[in-house]
Amino acid sequence: MAQLQPGGTAVAPPATDAPGSAMSLADPVTTCLSPAVHYMVCKLGFEIEDSHSVNSIVSENGEVCWRTITELVHYRESDQNVDYIKSVQLLGPLCESVHLHLQSLTMEQFEVQYSLWFQWTNCTEVFLLIGKDSPFLLRDLLASQELAAVFGQSVMNVLRVFIGSPYGLNLRNILWHGFASPQEIPAKYCSMLLILTAGLGQLLKIYLLQTETILVHRPYIAFTNLKELDIFPDINHEALSLTEELAKISSFVLKTVLPFWVAALTAFRQHRYADCVILLLPQLETGLRLLFATVNKCPNRLLTAESSSLYTTFDEMLTKQLNDKEINQLPLILGEPSMEFLWDFLNHQEGPRVRDHLSHGEINLHEFPREIANQILAFSVTLLCRFSEVEELTAFKEHTAIKPLISCANCYRSRFHPIARLKKQVLKCMKSISSWPELPIVPEEQIQEIPGLERSAETSPCISVTTEILSQLQHHLPQNCYILDDLMNNLLSEKLLVELCSTHICTLYCPRSVLEILVVFRKISTQCHQVSDQVIASTEMRYTQWINKILRSRQRHNYLRMLHSIKFLSPVLRLILMLIILELINIHTICEKNPCDYQQYIKFLKSILQYTENLVTYTSPEKNKWDESMELTHKALIKIRTFSERKLTLMQLATQVKLS
Repeated sequence: MAQLQPGGTAVAPPATDAPGSAMSLADPVTTCLSPAVHYMVCKLGFEIEDSHSVNSIVSENGEVCWRTITELVHYRESDQNVDYIKSVQLLGPLCESVHLHLQSLTMEQFEVQYSLWFQWTNCTEVFLLIGKDSPFLLRDLLASQELAAVFGQSVMNVLRVFIGSPYGLNLRNILWHGFASPQEIPAKYCSMLLILTAGLGQLLKIYLLQTETILVHRPYIAFTNLKELDIFPDINHEALSLTEELAKISSFVLKTVLPFWVAALTAFRQHRYADCVILLLPQLETGLRLLFATVNKCPNRLLTAESSSLYTTFDEMLTKQLNDKEINQLPLILGEPSMEFLWDFLNHQEGPRVRDHLSHGEINLHEFPREIANQILAFSVTLLCRFSEVEELTAFKEHTAIKPLISCANCYRSRFHPIARLKKQVLKCMKSISSWPELPIVPEEQIQEIPGLERSAETSPCISVTTEILSQLQHHLPQNCYILDDLMNNLLSEKLLVELCSTHICTLYCPRSVLEILVVFRKISTQCHQVSDQVIASTEMRYTQWINKILRSRQRHNYLRMLHSIKFLSPVLRLILMLIILELINIHTICEKNPCDYQQYIKFLKSILQYTENLVTYTSPEKNKWDESMELTHKALIKIRTFSERKLTLMQLATQVKLS
């Protein structure tokens, strides 16, 4: 297997499936830009020596003359599409004039001339802080067709030259995906993006005045699950200093991009947590791409692809298979805990999806949570330690500021995969149902005083059927959880459910059939929780009304039927939750079912879902159909018993086959 070596190099045989250059990772990596992209970005805009009067580009009060810019966009005679090579050549000198102009301004002058025109971005301060030193990425301006109507097609073509087409400079993608080193992006293009942003603000103002409309910014995404993201210990100043030293010697970091790592650590020290993550994510992607290219023996995948093919990004690196259907070796090298962390923070729909939200401008940069920056930085530190052959790293790994981070990374389990979310749902639901015995109940002597009260039976058919099912389910428990007596209380206890939910279940690359089942499980759990909430709310409300003597005769009788019903409903709901978790523990055996058995299985689960949905309706304050709820419950239990009997029979047959 190819191994990473100090200095961002690696030993690997030549690629047999990668197109283009025959560069091997055994060579020191000096750039991640392919030859054509490197030429486009680093050289093409410098080939024509020309000068432009800044007054023809920007007026004294900062108004951008778009005509001067758009006239330099060149079009092919054959089809009138943009000629990106010629356009970059012609725009290069103009960008140089813009850069020299911005360099000549003081910060005060820059703010006076341009702050008004950055307001449309909803982050004026960010642009002013950028000033003349750092690049900023215009995000997804070309994603909406409506923008052509606002800015005009010629302006949109200018943007395509700089950020919106793989045939042009494509600055947004090569920076955001970590292909470019700091010295490879000419400063004049950064200055030009600032001017373009201001110019767009001016065009937008004109459009809003003409159409008599106002610009309404979409609300920012808020991270509401910060407690769930609290995985690693806080990174202190000592850990930050050690990380900077680690970055200098780790094979995970290409030497050309080391300044980005240093800048990310500096941003964390200065409490600029959004800046830290914006700088760190592309470098995390670059380091993983280096590892991906090494272990899969395709060194050319380290480079930017040409315009005719896709880049190697997080999306492809985290998949199970490569484009040629070969097994992706990166997940095997990283291990399950690291893969689950990456999927949690980057991909899972219910996770923070930090990269997506940042790259689409959906986060308030000034309020970016320290907790998230801490987690991503801490995880990155563990990768710096893991992938290197340098002997000094042993001391780093054992350091008191680093060792706890490695321990946390090694035992990480997914928190945002549907399996993890289902476990959390089930436990919350069980906690809710377990609170029923604490609900206020009318004293027995007051109940006996009600004239004409029909006493309900002390037992229910539901209890006997539930007991039968429990005796069958106990055979499916793990050996260390086997229960001999009092099945109703012990097998349906919150303690046992918590223990079962701690069972590790693989979440990576779940097949479609598994995901389909998980959707049904989660819907069932949601409905059970809704029933519990309704029972709690109705019980508390009716008790208060009883004490205050404001219930009519019919309402009093219905209230007592409810109290009687929930005694039997509680174990049934807990049984369903236990059934879900026991099925979840063995969910990957679904893949072994033939199509007919699978369809029968999902049909059964959907029937239970239908029962819980109906139960939500019957137990709602509007319906209060408690007798009907018990009839419905008994029918559902019969179905569960039939399913459980069949499953137990199949398990016994399988055991006999093994013994024979």
